[in-house]
Amino acid sequence: MKFEFFIARKLLKNEVEGKKVSQPIVRISIISIALAMIVNIITLAVVKGFQQEVRNKVIGFGSHAIITKSGDNTSFESEPIFINQSFYPSLLHSKKIKHIQPVAYKPALLQSNITKKNPEIQQEIEGVLVKGVDKSYDWEFFSSNLIAGRIPNFNGQSISDEILISKKIAKDLNYKLGDEVRTFFVKNKPIKKMFKIVGIYETGYEELDKQIIIADMRHIQQLNDWGIQVNLTVSDTLHNGNLVIHANPIGGNGNYRLDWGFGYDKVGAYGFYPTKDTIIRVIASDYWMFIDGKDGETSIPDTAFLKIKIHSNNSNYLPIRTNAEGLVDKKYLDQSGYHFSIQAGKRTIEFTQMDGKGSFHNYVGSFECAVNDWNSLEEDVRYLKKQVLLGGEKNQQLKVTSIVDSQGDIFVWLSFLDINVWIILCLMIIIGIINMGSALLVMILVKTNFIGMMKALGASNWSIRKVFLHQAAFLMLRGMLWGNAIGIGFCIFQKYFKIIPLNPEVYYLNAVPIQLNIGIFLALNLATLVICLLSLIIPSYIVTRISPAKSIKFN
Repeated sequence: MKFEFFIARKLLKNEVEGKKVSQPIVRISIISIALAMIVNIITLAVVKGFQQEVRNKVIGFGSHAIITKSGDNTSFESEPIFINQSFYPSLLHSKKIKHIQPVAYKPALLQSNITKKNPEIQQEIEGVLVKGVDKSYDWEFFSSNLIAGRIPNFNGQSISDEILISKKIAKDLNYKLGDEVRTFFVKNKPIKKMFKIVGIYETGYEELDKQIIIADMRHIQQLNDWGIQVNLTVSDTLHNGNLVIHANPIGGNGNYRLDWGFGYDKVGAYGFYPTKDTIIRVIASDYWMFIDGKDGETSIPDTAFLKIKIHSNNSNYLPIRTNAEGLVDKKYLDQSGYHFSIQAGKRTIEFTQMDGKGSFHNYVGSFECAVNDWNSLEEDVRYLKKQVLLGGEKNQQLKVTSIVDSQGDIFVWLSFLDINVWIILCLMIIIGIINMGSALLVMILVKTNFIGMMKALGASNWSIRKVFLHQAAFLMLRGMLWGNAIGIGFCIFQKYFKIIPLNPEVYYLNAVPIQLNIGIFLALNLATLVICLLSLIIPSYIVTRISPAKSIKFN
């Protein structure tokens, strides 16, 4: 053991336990280092926790990057793009991409729940954003924030009416698990849909909690009129004794062209008298400028059928039976309304409607892409852009947008917090240096006789300075030990018991977040010790100014 270390340990015991003049200064220095460590540990844990929590919640509601149609749109208000992109399957197996999933959005209005048990509650309407997802959606984020019920199941062949809503929306509109929600979508005519609540989540990020509900994407694809859907109907009125067959396309851009088997034109209905079994087929598409299609279709066409079966051998014309009001007398053969018959004399004519399945399922609003490593986000976004550019559909211009760009205000604000952290760290270390410097000077002055005797015995100035630097290091380590114990203990308590709440409308979170990173804490301790010791080399220089002859007589 070096003699400087040995002497410093013996002297420090007297300073701390003895009744010396320097004892209060020593204790103050220990307390100042402890307080500096407490403040710095809590600051780092809170700020890093806040950045991580807000970032994870923003990404959880969206993703690291989104692929949308080029233009001045966002993922919430994007033009439709084809789901069958050549880059889609390749990105599913990319090592850089954790997950890719199609989504679609649609604004809606939710009506509050009024029952016989609570008729005094005033009817309220709240605007929300319905996020449509499919069976490939990654539920990890919402599963971790699920507080009641289960995750919706969208794996079936038929469109699911199950939804996932937030605790905030459920509370504001008086809904609970299992209730049916009246939802209104604004189009040319408002459309009402009933959804069933199967799960309730709470993320604490109130700004998005009060907006987002999760539903089957097939609802959104239909409601956004992406693609075309067509059906054939038989009119209730006759034209010159003939039935009138109507084609009813919906969706697309509203400029429809129809192919009844003779090429595209704009004829939407025609008269028909059935005399034999037949199937009527119509193909519906839309167009921008020219009926002949020279300017290209804008949506994938859809096809509908009307199956007709004659129950008679008589092919002569027989008048079609009508009711007292002059309307075609239809006899419905089931409850669907798609299977019915009419009479023409003694002839029975049976109709079966086979509506088009629609091409809406070929379109999505955007693709969400999750990467494996947040630190490599920029590199991964460049990789995505390259893949989308090479693998996108030729007639659709697509773009890739990073979450940092689409939610720029939030991430710029989070980056500013780093400046605050550095200011606090520097201030607390400066305070620690000042207090330790004062304690070191007092210890040197109190030990003037000791310094003179050490010099008289042949000790060098640097050896004596090291004695006092060792003492300072002992004091700092003691203060850092207490600071770490209190600071990390408080962080653990806050992390698991949420003793300090926050206003989520202001801070996006409902409690002070904590990130416990042992690597950061070790680096903080090492940096504090090294910086403070290096700074104390300067005040220790006073040792060289003490004369042995005078200091031995010093009282």
